[in-house]
Amino acid sequence: MKKMIVTLVAMLVSVSAFAQETAAPVVAAAGTDKGLVAIAAALAIALSVFGGALAQGKTAATALDGIARNPAASGKLLIPMILGLALIESLVIYALIIALKLS
Repeated sequence: MKKMIVTLVAMLVSVSAFAQETAAPVVAAAGTDKGLVAIAAALAIALSVFGGALAQGKTAATALDGIARNPAASGKLLIPMILGLALIESLVIYALIIALKLS
């Protein structure tokens, strides 16, 4: 209990230490925002493609493992697997569209 009170007091006191007067806003140079948006869009599409590739690999591996264990269930596993792959790919395509809209 004592540690929590000390931590709370330290947090309340530090607010006044970090307070400062409002300064005039800094105007960014022209063209800087476009470059940062392009970098952010590239990172977003890279992460979504990486995640989509991992998810598609896991989906295919799991479906093939299920088919290998029970070949009679291949018809029941094929349609949900293809539907899942389509949904995963649609998320990657949505990320691409958003990245292209931003840049």
